[in-house]
Amino acid sequence: MSRKIRTTLLSVFISVVLFATFSLFFHHEAVSGTGFRPPATLRNPSNNVYNLNLAITEELHSRSRQVSSIPDLLPSESILLPDWEVLLLVSPENHFSSDSGNGYYCFFQNNDTSPAKFTGILPFSNRTTFKCVLPNSVRRLRPISRPILTNSPGNWPEKESEAPEMFRWGFLAYESLSTENDVILFVKGVNNRQGVNRSPAEFQCVFGNDVINGVKTDVLSSSQEVFRCLHPNQTALRRLFSGGDERIKVSLEIREQYKQREMVVVPSVAYYTPKYNVASPQEEGKSLLCACTMGYNVAKFLKEWVVYHSKIGVEKFILYDNGSDDDLERVVEELLEEHDVEKLSWPWPKTQEAGFSHCAMHARDSCTWMMYIDVDEFVFSPSWLLNSSIHMLKSFLPNTSSHSPVGQVSVRCFEYGPSNQRSHPVQGVTQGYTCRRRVEQRHKSIVLLDAINPSLLNVIHHFKMKEGYVVKRLSKEEGVVNHYKYQAWPEFRVKFRRRVSAYVVDWRKEVNPRSKDRTPGLGFAAIEPKGWASKFCEVNDNRLKVLTQRWFGLDSPTGYKMAWE
Repeated sequence: MSRKIRTTLLSVFISVVLFATFSLFFHHEAVSGTGFRPPATLRNPSNNVYNLNLAITEELHSRSRQVSSIPDLLPSESILLPDWEVLLLVSPENHFSSDSGNGYYCFFQNNDTSPAKFTGILPFSNRTTFKCVLPNSVRRLRPISRPILTNSPGNWPEKESEAPEMFRWGFLAYESLSTENDVILFVKGVNNRQGVNRSPAEFQCVFGNDVINGVKTDVLSSSQEVFRCLHPNQTALRRLFSGGDERIKVSLEIREQYKQREMVVVPSVAYYTPKYNVASPQEEGKSLLCACTMGYNVAKFLKEWVVYHSKIGVEKFILYDNGSDDDLERVVEELLEEHDVEKLSWPWPKTQEAGFSHCAMHARDSCTWMMYIDVDEFVFSPSWLLNSSIHMLKSFLPNTSSHSPVGQVSVRCFEYGPSNQRSHPVQGVTQGYTCRRRVEQRHKSIVLLDAINPSLLNVIHHFKMKEGYVVKRLSKEEGVVNHYKYQAWPEFRVKFRRRVSAYVVDWRKEVNPRSKDRTPGLGFAAIEPKGWASKFCEVNDNRLKVLTQRWFGLDSPTGYKMAWE
């Protein structure tokens, strides 16, 4: 073999290896959802900025308006989520509802399509969201361009031949919220998931679609996925725009401490709300006690949860909907006839801690105390079997006139097993699940919102407090949380795919098998263990069943039933 032929074959081999490595890198990011450090080869050496082009949306919008081969093309941003889901964010200029959002498709670069499902409207940026599944034929393409949202797919437009890649969920600024004094930015993939938070001095917030010439401000705190930074100078911000009402992106610049002093700007789909649009806090009309939760497909549980906790003193419910596709909207509408329920679309996967931080700030003007529990958790006190009143739950709180240092009330949890149920009990979880583990597990909290540390640091259901505040821990006689955790198998197996907390292990990954977040006896797949229906049954405890029957049991023409049936 000649030297020329050997050189040619070697060049081909190296090219194939490099292509495979590059493809494998992006494949991993698409399916894992973990953070990543951008490759050095992707940085712009002329200005040492990893410019992920936050202005690409406006560019795509302008190019989309010129396309004639697909008449009903809608400008949108898209994010590749875990499990090959694609989340599309449509600009506020296009209005949709659950009815008008039907009949749309994600149209991909190879002319393949996937049905796009309307999934709600983001409440803080007023953008409509759709979801679709990435077709198998597209998953092996590199790069994977952003799809087009349309109701009349045809041929991929030539002008979209260089359409930008989709954002990757593992490294993204995804939401922002303004207060009177600062801007709170939610960013995935920067701080360590095990709780190692980088110094605020390593970051700056960047305002503007042009990340190079954008307005930058200092970051005040860095904790989990929450970054707080100063508002930009409004005069400097207006200089970037010819008009006065353009939407302004906000992202996070990472100052990398390397020899070349390179800087990284996190790609962003978050928009800035100026501080002068933020209402001043109002003490009048505040609810003393609210409840905040995050859930996916919780329609069948929600009514029982709301009706029960309204009875014991919760005045307002805030539900962060984590991408549900069940009958949740209808159930919320029914509850609104008698209860104060606010449903917020929160499609971001595995962001429960960030969502609870968001809730603490979003609700600070309408709620004094916030209870953070899930919809399969019910607060209960044995004393309520003898006496009941609307102030039952509020009796856990310190006297408002006593100037108490208590900023958080901690309530222990009892975990209930399947109790021989084979499907969701039609009369509700409080009626169907009556057998639990003996030892209490973990705890949930009721938090004074004004006592929460500015970092907003929380570990799923309890927050770090400001200095001077203390935690009050209830005894089991005072109050507990009945956590109906291990339900009938068809209900429980859903947790293999949908786990809202960022800090609990993904059960499908063969890592950390001894984690307390795992369920004893389960493997790494959603396969029902032998004898599941009788597991976790050490103590028969039907006290809440008896109590709810007394409070909510009804005689009807069709027979005895519960108020939420």
